[in-house]
Amino acid sequence: MPSDTVTSRRSLSVFRRRWQKFRSLRRGWYSFVVLLGCYVTSFFLFVLVNNQAIAVHYEGETYFPAFAALFEGRIYQARDFGQRSIGETDYRKLAARFDDAQGGNWVLLPPYPFSPTESLLRELPGNPPHGPSLEHWCGTDDRGRDVFARLAYGFRISISFALGVVIVSYLIGMVVGASFGYFGGRLDIFGQRFVEIWAALPFLYTIIIISSIIRPNVWLLIALLASFGWIGISFYLRGEFYREKAKDYVAAAIAQGESNSTIIFRHILPNSLTPIISFAPFAIVGSIGSLVSLDFLGFGLPPPTPSWGELVGQGLANIRKWHLVLFPLGALFTTLLMVVFIGEAIREAFDPKIYSRLR
Repeated sequence: MPSDTVTSRRSLSVFRRRWQKFRSLRRGWYSFVVLLGCYVTSFFLFVLVNNQAIAVHYEGETYFPAFAALFEGRIYQARDFGQRSIGETDYRKLAARFDDAQGGNWVLLPPYPFSPTESLLRELPGNPPHGPSLEHWCGTDDRGRDVFARLAYGFRISISFALGVVIVSYLIGMVVGASFGYFGGRLDIFGQRFVEIWAALPFLYTIIIISSIIRPNVWLLIALLASFGWIGISFYLRGEFYREKAKDYVAAAIAQGESNSTIIFRHILPNSLTPIISFAPFAIVGSIGSLVSLDFLGFGLPPPTPSWGELVGQGLANIRKWHLVLFPLGALFTTLLMVVFIGEAIREAFDPKIYSRLR
């Protein structure tokens, strides 16, 4: 092997080698790209999947209802665009009326012009739920709401919720585990007893009781799940700190007079993150599953919030309506499967045996 190749390989940092290894694992890398692309796209759903028009040109003036509703909270009424009906503007009907009139007015609708909370009972024949069609790709639910729109918005809520729970859990667990593992002594003894008592509380029953008393929202559910999710992270980091603080580089830092905060955050913590980083994607899977379970049981997000768990519950209640069973469960299965693939790739990329000097 040429010497320049060996030198270039040795010059790569551990992070870059892990990143290259992660990209070489195609199943995990492609899942990461697809999931990240879908998540970024979900923040633009107000111009992709919405019943609010992107732009309306009426009598020489141009309005932007979707942006006004998102950033200003303004909802244009039907009379604002010359409609005789009372209430909010129906932009699909407005677009059809402008097309028939051919008077220079026009409406630019989103590619999928339906809202996740909009009832379509007046527009569709028969009783809901309605099956899939060219207009409604995944059909409607038992309240006449478009299933595809609810799945799209529910995806953003589920991923954002899971990321919020994991971030808060990791912050608390890292502080607690690092403190117990580094300082030890009485702090570790009494702290571990508190953690054991807290871990013995019934997680699901506690959340159900609180959700029954207080109407839950996204932030409350994130706080509730994070209040229990940090326990496992603290165990991992405590063990890593006990192992790392016994090594020579920590003794050298102490001998040089480094402060405890510098030793913890600059020296030990970067060398202790591998287990919890590898565990993060699987924690995301657990958080999504928890939200779906709470919504399914009726103790999750309040209606009419787009929720995968609520759609799964509708599928169970309407088991003969195949689209209410297939599409929600298919979206949930595909998302969790891609996150698991990402987790397996991260675990393999962070495997310390790959970068051992003995290899």
